[in-house]
Amino acid sequence: MPAKGWIEVNDLYCKACELCINACPQKVIALDMGRLTPKGYHPAHIVADGCTGCAICALVCPDAAITVYREVTKAAAGG
Repeated sequence: MPAKGWIEVNDLYCKACELCINACPQKVIALDMGRLTPKGYHPAHIVADGCTGCAICALVCPDAAITVYREVTKAAAGG
């Protein structure tokens, strides 16, 4: 079973550069065209199931706007 994860994007830092979108191997990130950040950008967000929490998006983000979370399973927790 593949790992499950999710991201949170800080609207104060995201500038819609799309680097995370292009880097996502699962292709589950897109710009949220229905919202604007305080600086006037459309922020990135998850648009589909399938995030594995690989954190590639956070690594390529030049403004450290992405926090990645990964679900802990019983096998990973040692139980």
